[in-house]
Amino acid sequence: MTHVIFPAGPDDAEDLARIHVASWRETYRGLLPDSYLARLSPGVHARRFRLSLLRPGEHEATLAAADRQGLVGYVAGGPSRARRLGEAEITTLYLLKTAQGQGTGRRLVSSIARVFAANGASSLLISVLRDNIPARGFYEHLGGEPEAPRREPGPGGVTYEVSYRWPDIRTLLAD
Repeated sequence: MTHVIFPAGPDDAEDLARIHVASWRETYRGLLPDSYLARLSPGVHARRFRLSLLRPGEHEATLAAADRQGLVGYVAGGPSRARRLGEAEITTLYLLKTAQGQGTGRRLVSSIARVFAANGASSLLISVLRDNIPARGFYEHLGGEPEAPRREPGPGGVTYEVSYRWPDIRTLLAD
């Protein structure tokens, strides 16, 4: 095992922000406007992380992944935004490119699924940009069932997202 997964706390806010901004720039180049990606501010995101980690909502969780050099990724979420009974939603999952392909993303998903299941969730949802083919392949590999793409307002205009659903969250609990 090259990475450890643990609950993130307010002291991790700056590292989470660094990962968030770096991952967006790595992942969304060519999918979102370069001008938007260039304006992303680690400081702004650190403040948001610190606040959300100091005062999380009911059944919300943020887990971080670290190697010997520090944090390399994170996953966060809580009850689904649609408020479907028993459904949890991963709102963010980001891993630096250097940490991808080592099973860490899968472990982050299974770890947060375990937290959600312990809080009573029976299903799980995550949304991804339609044109983010590597992420879509990852969710399909994990057994996520894609829904039809939908238009969403996004940075730089309209984007298209695809939601992936796991009707039975227990399929993700194996590590």
